[in-house]
Amino acid sequence: MFEKARGTELTSTVVILDLLDVNQGAQGPENPDSLLHRDAIEKLFPDAIRMRFEDIQQNNDIVQSLAAFQKYGNDQIPVAPNAGRVNQQRGGGFFSGVLTALTGVAVVLLVYHWSSRESEHDLLVHKAVAKWTAEEVVLWLEQLGPWASLYRDRFLSERVNGRLLLTLTEEEFSRAPYTIENSSHRRAILMELERVKALGVKPPQNLWEYKAVNPGRSLFLLYALKSSPRLGLLYLYLFDYTDTFLPFIHTICPLQEDRSGEDIITKLLDLREPTWKQWREFLVKYSFLPYQLIAEFAWDWLEVHYWTSRFLIVNAMLLSVLELFSFWRIWSRSELKTVPQRMWSHFWKVSTQGLFVAMFWPLIPQFVCNCLFYWALYFNPIINIDLVVKEVRRLETQVL
Repeated sequence: MFEKARGTELTSTVVILDLLDVNQGAQGPENPDSLLHRDAIEKLFPDAIRMRFEDIQQNNDIVQSLAAFQKYGNDQIPVAPNAGRVNQQRGGGFFSGVLTALTGVAVVLLVYHWSSRESEHDLLVHKAVAKWTAEEVVLWLEQLGPWASLYRDRFLSERVNGRLLLTLTEEEFSRAPYTIENSSHRRAILMELERVKALGVKPPQNLWEYKAVNPGRSLFLLYALKSSPRLGLLYLYLFDYTDTFLPFIHTICPLQEDRSGEDIITKLLDLREPTWKQWREFLVKYSFLPYQLIAEFAWDWLEVHYWTSRFLIVNAMLLSVLELFSFWRIWSRSELKTVPQRMWSHFWKVSTQGLFVAMFWPLIPQFVCNCLFYWALYFNPIINIDLVVKEVRRLETQVL
């Protein structure tokens, strides 16, 4: 009986030593007392310890468990005060460098948009068309698309200001001195001119102009499309169908004959009702890959917003991966029955937050709104990179 009890105690002691070996490898230098205890046990029971190690090596389940424990320990290593560098086993140096570089780019973009943004764009969306100068008319014309630059000099030579622009007709555009022979170009100019006449100002045609005209809605849409893209797109369909949703669906689900030859501004001016084929494509992506819709829309804006579009595309990809990890956790834990409850809780949370912001919007300083807007635009992708890396490491640990 005494020998059996001593054998059981010895086995437990050896297992503890095994874990100590793994844990000490993860935590750094060993405690001197632990070294003395382990040396004493190894000298008293060398054969038993050797046999126990051989048994562990032959048992794949134990080996994988110890490997997972060691990996978890490595991931939890705190940086020592005098270490001066990140543990190289984690690859932290490269990852921290990537995050630092992306943060630097985000800061540069933030400073650029706060200090160097062209003020003419903001003026046109707030300035009555009848008060436009000839230079502002040319600026409005050039923003219709690359093709409009062909007629820049003609408008400048005639000194077409806002008042004169409002009187021009399609017949006059087709004759000298304008001589716009391309009928598609004439229709695009006239269509946009009708919008200008109806609004009395230049309608927003890029992200910054839209933000200048609709600061509250742009902030709401940015956070809604990030945290709940399906509800955000449903909001656009219900409350901003003509001005935002129609151009959005024509951009991400264009007709086959329109895929080439139309620039982004022309698509924005397309107010036709979508076909059933466009609705079918949209609903499939809306249901399974909502962030891909945002990425495709940002892709079409690469020529207008070079860096900002790339940040949006990367962020949409990262959010798609995080959503996939969330579904995987629900599936692996057999929690599919809780999906309706989770959806309702999420809907209630987003609706409450939106209502709260709408109520207190007049009291929120513009500076705070700008900080929140640019944070979501440029810094959230960097945070999501870190979240994706953590999810991948957690998944690797579960597999092991």
